[in-house]
Amino acid sequence: MTPSAAPASSKSAKPSPAGSGRLWNYSAGPGMMPDEVLRQIQEEVWNCRNSGVGILEHSHRAPVYDRILMEAFEDCRAVGNIPAGHQILFMTGGSTSQNYMVPMNLMPPDKSGTADYFDTGHWAAQSIEHARIFGTIHECGSSKADKYSWLPKAGRTKYSAKPAYVHYTSNNTIYGTQYAPGTEPTPPGGVPLVCDMCSDIFSRPFDVSKYALIYASAQKNLGAAGATLVIVRDDVVKAGRTDIPVMLQYRHFAATESRPNTPPVLSIYAMGLMLKWIRKMGGPAFFEKHNAEKAKIVYDVLDGSKFYTGHARVEDRSLMNVAFKCPTGALDDTFCAEAAKHGLDCLRGHRTAGGMRASLYNAMPKAGAKALAEFMVEFERTRG
Repeated sequence: MTPSAAPASSKSAKPSPAGSGRLWNYSAGPGMMPDEVLRQIQEEVWNCRNSGVGILEHSHRAPVYDRILMEAFEDCRAVGNIPAGHQILFMTGGSTSQNYMVPMNLMPPDKSGTADYFDTGHWAAQSIEHARIFGTIHECGSSKADKYSWLPKAGRTKYSAKPAYVHYTSNNTIYGTQYAPGTEPTPPGGVPLVCDMCSDIFSRPFDVSKYALIYASAQKNLGAAGATLVIVRDDVVKAGRTDIPVMLQYRHFAATESRPNTPPVLSIYAMGLMLKWIRKMGGPAFFEKHNAEKAKIVYDVLDGSKFYTGHARVEDRSLMNVAFKCPTGALDDTFCAEAAKHGLDCLRGHRTAGGMRASLYNAMPKAGAKALAEFMVEFERTRG
């Protein structure tokens, strides 16, 4: 498989060794997409499904888009093994919009309710700040004091007396932490569980029936930026507030096949293609193994190095985002600059964390992980 990365971000960057003229794209998002999906998009921008009209030009009410949308619903339900009691919604606004839509719909309208949140990183903290507008927020677990290098599990979690819901982020892109299967929060007494799965959805199997609501932006594992996937239980849809604008009500999207107005047709179309590709490759079960093998290639370098320092504790390390640093900030800068010259793009860490971050989403092949690992070894040899 050849790399499917973003165009060169630097004129000095060289194409990857695979010879496709494209770079290895380790961006945290928009992330890389498979070559075959990009090629199909390229073709169907011109002529979608032999209709004589490109996907950019199709009406969201046209028969061609009707089929695209229905197939996306079907493939999403199959890929996620989503039970009949959950709605699939294609929305806009990214995960940031869900940060306020969730409390707006799930908290009491008089702001008397309490919601429990896990503070495990930058985006989790952002979701907390959005939710404070709508009621009391109880932080039931936090690793902020340790620079978000670990995840609070059962022994370090304290829920409030009667939370309206419990919210957590399954994978933290900036700090490279991820809840391993079986370690996810388990709220008491049937309290609704809400999860931001923006950066690891469908990267491994998970039991959708445990969740009241799941949301994920498309631009990590699901395609192009512009669309947001929401999986929400029927009772949550029905119980949502009705005294807010209809475009902020989940029921309105559920009742209109995610077409309450003109949707981001291209982004939903791209998500549909990605879902077909995930399904074709073997679904989340295949990617669980594939992603573990890729991440191990890079983590083996970190574990055997006296030069690099990984950010996350071993037991909480992410398979999606590997965060690490060189001994100095100056060496971090040199690492990123030299990597770009070798066709390894978008490795600079988030501005709040510094260092480097390699994102290894579903579409990243093993060759991309190997290319990074080989560069890391050589950089340590010459600069260590």
